[in-house]
Amino acid sequence: MKIKKGFILRTICGQSVVSGEGLEQVNFSKLVSLNDTAAWLWSEVEGKDFDASTLTALLLDKYDVSEEVASKDAAALVDKWNSMGLLEA
Repeated sequence: MKIKKGFILRTICGQSVVSGEGLEQVNFSKLVSLNDTAAWLWSEVEGKDFDASTLTALLLDKYDVSEEVASKDAAALVDKWNSMGLLEA
């Protein structure tokens, strides 16, 4: 999967947010707030194919966390991004 074209990570008032931009996202009328870790993961996979295991590996490389916790968090994040319409196959 990939992040859909037209979604941009920005910093607004010190907060990381994803917004839709361009004709592809003309009907996307919200901002998605990301915490620091989610924003970092977004920037790591932007423009690349990835899945939950990719995010798990990134989390394990950066943080002192168990594989079980990293895997659970990565899967939850992928599910959330997918349910918001931010991802494409």
